[in-house]
Amino acid sequence: MPSSPRLAAIQTIQQRTTPPTPPIQKLDELWASDVFSLDKMKAALPKEIFKSVQRTIREGSKLDVSVANVVAQAMKEWATSRGALYYSHVFYPLTNSTAEKHDGFISPQGDGTAITEFTGKVLVQGEPDGSSFPNGGIRSTFEARGYTAWDITSPAFLMETPNGVTLCIPTVFVSWTGEALDKKTPLLRSNAAVDAQARRLLKMLGEKEIAPINSSCGAEQEYFLIDSAWLPLRSDLLLAGRTLFGRSSAKGQQFDDHYFGAIPERVQVFMQEVERQMYRLGIPAKTRHNEVAPSQFEIAPFFEAANVATDHQQLTMTILRSTAKKHGLACLLHEKPFAGINGSGKHVNWSIGNATQGNLLDPGNTPHENLQFLLFCGAVIRGIHLYGPLLRAAIATASNDHRLGANEAPPAIISVYLGSQLEDVFRQIREGRLSGSAIGGVMNFGVQTLPEFAKDPGDRNRTSPFAFTGNRFEFRAVGSNQSVAGPLVVLNTVLADSLAWIADQLQIRLNAGSPLDAAALAVLQDVMTQHGNVVFGGDGYSSEWHRIAVEQRGLENLRTSADALPVLKRDNVRELFERTGVLTPVELESRYEVYSEQYVLAIEVEAKLAVQIARTQVYPAAMRYLGELAGSLQLQSSMGLQVSPDTQQQVAAHSQALMDVAGQLQDAIDHPPHGTEAHVRHCADVLLPLMGRLRQAVDGLEALVDDNLWPLPSYQEMLFLR
Repeated sequence: MPSSPRLAAIQTIQQRTTPPTPPIQKLDELWASDVFSLDKMKAALPKEIFKSVQRTIREGSKLDVSVANVVAQAMKEWATSRGALYYSHVFYPLTNSTAEKHDGFISPQGDGTAITEFTGKVLVQGEPDGSSFPNGGIRSTFEARGYTAWDITSPAFLMETPNGVTLCIPTVFVSWTGEALDKKTPLLRSNAAVDAQARRLLKMLGEKEIAPINSSCGAEQEYFLIDSAWLPLRSDLLLAGRTLFGRSSAKGQQFDDHYFGAIPERVQVFMQEVERQMYRLGIPAKTRHNEVAPSQFEIAPFFEAANVATDHQQLTMTILRSTAKKHGLACLLHEKPFAGINGSGKHVNWSIGNATQGNLLDPGNTPHENLQFLLFCGAVIRGIHLYGPLLRAAIATASNDHRLGANEAPPAIISVYLGSQLEDVFRQIREGRLSGSAIGGVMNFGVQTLPEFAKDPGDRNRTSPFAFTGNRFEFRAVGSNQSVAGPLVVLNTVLADSLAWIADQLQIRLNAGSPLDAAALAVLQDVMTQHGNVVFGGDGYSSEWHRIAVEQRGLENLRTSADALPVLKRDNVRELFERTGVLTPVELESRYEVYSEQYVLAIEVEAKLAVQIARTQVYPAAMRYLGELAGSLQLQSSMGLQVSPDTQQQVAAHSQALMDVAGQLQDAIDHPPHGTEAHVRHCADVLLPLMGRLRQAVDGLEALVDDNLWPLPSYQEMLFLR
């Protein structure tokens, strides 16, 4: 029999077998089969009703109540025919999580029978508690009323679990007083702001037919998979999502042998089941592969409209976690579950476009001649330079701080990478000339049998937090556990604001009699003169860049969330959101309070766990080992052997340091300062350093204590046994 829970877990893992591969189904049979999509609506709705729904989705026109009644009936019949007995308004509160309340279709009748009922009013509006979710003081405990409202632009879907089928309806979530309590409402507003300002600029460029303009998103999701048998033995992983202690394995990622390596059989079966569920929900999973760190993987979708992509991203995280459990695995979405190896991000690929003008961030083959692209790209450059700190604040969490700035993730300094071709074009614009743009050339392998193909005109830069990648920007600093809605709201808002500024400046020059091309280039020259410092194509990891960025270019290096979150209180940020209609001052203030509270709570949970694990698991193991060492030394001495007490002294020293620091940490937990900002700084400046010192003592003991006595699964075991 195993002598410890840890050894029992190893035995369990070694005895696991790979579950059977899911049945093979054709893609056209799987795709969106659980979604009440437009084609299903078209088949189920009267022609005029369907056209009305289409207009609402595509043009943003108001939904008529009579239309909602017909849609609700058709939606209910489709869902119940698939076995659904309940429906749920799904929304996304300010916690980065997904919320839902299930209600039955059942309607009891006076004669003792029951029927299914689902009206347009019920479809359009729900009423969850508006005070139980984090709201930053918008709602008091006794002010409970809140509303969910159907977001018709994101399709309803069926969520099937072993417990049954539920119709899920994407919604927004607002308070009784109308303030947004969720992630989706500001995203929809930011899309509307981009649409309005992009239309205005396109009309000035001579466009007559302009379809609705929307932002798009493709979010690459990184995650770790470990065997679920480890979780009960690691309360830090179970409750905080990351290991608070753990000595690095002798082998980590230094051989670069995991990245893009052969996917382990057990993991591939898991991935196939995840993808099957995603396809049924219409989520376009496109790529899967091993990531850099051992036991780290990635799944990436094709891009979609930002609002739908945000909903799908939340679903993806849910599916990853729930499917992992079925396979005896644990999916870790924390940004840094293991120290010393790469953490996990969620690269957000972002662009804007429509059905008539296409992708507005596509430079084409001759970007120097593409005035439309240059103006929209210039708007991005201006927005990121003015509001880079806001973009940093949008991805500020306790967990994401562990990876930003390390060699696995971009620095906390927000800069823009354009690639050599576009950087040269915008350099020419800054200098008041525009003569041409470089071409990519041809890739020749020097082997006759290998084909030649066109090279891209610029390289990629993985050290940049915000990089142009051909026809979109990739924001690489988003954390793996975050909703993508927050970063998208900021990107859309700063773009809308800059498009408005560019249109204003362009109009002034046109009114003065300047030709369109000359006026546009003059505006772009102003953009690059005032905001070109944000463009950087070098090594973002280098200490030299950190010095130059701050001292010479005036960019901010907001290293921690404690540094970044106060940005939400700045006057220019408040004015930005108010000017664009995306967030009111009250809504913005609430987000500062909520995100600060989330930061404090996360670190305090970790600090309490660290003290608990150190005192109740690690220290007793160290004491038992000291007892064994004392007996061993006494025996050796009695036999006349030369004895060195070095190990005993080291274990004793680390044990004493553990208890001393644990006491200091507990005292710091028990005596926080008053005030939100002071409490956040206390967590960053006091609790985290003490946790780091406690970790040094514990990890030092792990290197010395007898492995049979050590209570915590090691990095080697968790990362390589599966």
